[in-house]
Parts: sequence; C-alpha cells; structure tokens
Amino acid sequence: MASLKPKPPRSLWRRLWRALWILAIAWIVCTWLLVLLLRFVPPPTSAFMLERSFAALRNGERGYATKYRWVAGENVSRELPIALMAGEDQKFPSHHGFDVQAIADALDDADEGERLRGASTISQQTAKNLFLWGGRSFVRKGLEAYFTVLLELTWPKRRILEVYMNVAEFGDGIYGADAAAREFFHKAPSQLTAHESALLTAVLPNPRKLHVDRPSSYVLHHAEWVERQVRQLGGISYLPR
Repeated sequence: MASLKPKPPRSLWRRLWRALWILAIAWIVCTWLLVLLLRFVPPPTSAFMLERSFAALRNGERGYATKYRWVAGENVSRELPIALMAGEDQKFPSHHGFDVQAIADALDDADEGERLRGASTISQQTAKNLFLWGGRSFVRKGLEAYFTVLLELTWPKRRILEVYMNVAEFGDGIYGADAAAREFFHKAPSQLTAHESALLTAVLPNPRKLHVDRPSSYVLHHAEWVERQVRQLGGISYLPR
C-alpha cells in the first residue's frame, strides 16, 4: 500500500493574503452597517466632538463643555440649509460626493504657488466630522473619501444635509443648528433668519477663531456674500427634495 504523502503547508503569504481579505470585508461590512444605522438614528455624538473633548481634558480646559442636541431637519429654518449650500457647496444637489472641478481648481492654484485651499463638499465634511479626526494626512483623506462614498450610496441628499446641520461646529464646543441658534441668537433653530443663517455659515472656515456673536469685518462681508449667493441660487427652492 502506497504511503500517503503529507500535503504541503500553505504558504505564509497565502495565509496573510486571506487574512487581509477577511479584514477588508469585515471593515466594509461594519462601516456600511454603521452608516446604514445612522441613516435612521440621530448620531449621539461625532468624532470631532470626542476629539475636542479629549483635547480639552488633556489641556486642562475646565470650562469647556460640548453643546449639542439633535434637531430634525423639519424643525430647522429652511434659511440655514440653503445658506450652508450657498456658502459651502453650491453643487450639492447634483454631485455624487465630490466636486471634481473645485478639486482641479484648488490643485491648479497650488501649482501656481498659492496656498492649498479646501475643496470639500458637504458630503465630505459630514463624513469627516462624523467619523474621522482633524488633520490633512493622506490616510485621513483616503478614509474621508471612503466614508463619503458610503454616505452618498446609502443616504439621500436631505439626510446628508440634515446630519451636517447637526454636527457642524459653529463655535468652540457648539455643534449643530440647535445649540448655535440658542447660544448666539437665543431662539429655536426654526426661527433663524436668512441673515443669522448666513452668519453661521460665514464662521465655518474656522469656528474657533471666527465668532457669530462678535462678527469681524471678514465674517460680515462673507455673510453678505452668502446671502447674495442664496438669492442667485433661487432661495429655498434650490434645496434637495
């Protein structure tokens, strides 16, 4: 009787490749399920809120507190989402997560020696604020693109805009339309006017240095520009349905 030859062991590389595939599939499934859940459930917090809270704790900022309370989109003045679109991402209703032309223009400006400026869409900013950390590393930008694709595939545009209004930082520790409306204007978010919404939009480039309640000439000028852009877009009729 011929002796059975033992099977050669699997190579280390084959096992490693299989493990990587399993990890990749597990990552995609877990992150997609999280994004799917948040399509229907209000986020209790965001990565940016947690990062800022940890930084305050580490730096001994005893007076720091996160102000955030979820508010449904129908309970926010429609002046705020159209102001955000006019100031941040005018192609939001039509793009699929990325404004290719804005990215190309930003790269052209950088090639000409100008400072590299952001070209993030509302979808990208929602992905970044909700799931990631600050900074400009290639790893973070890659993850931002990944989560942006997941959001665009899983959420309708109205949900992306609703979540963005709730997790955007409008002041140091002040997140979302509800906290901002009550902190700066002492009113409910449903009562925000066009000018107040433009002021909130105007501080988004740097909400920890620019102030809604003490607007600089830059903030006032930018708010006026946002109001003009809203009118040129056609007002609230431009909002995604």
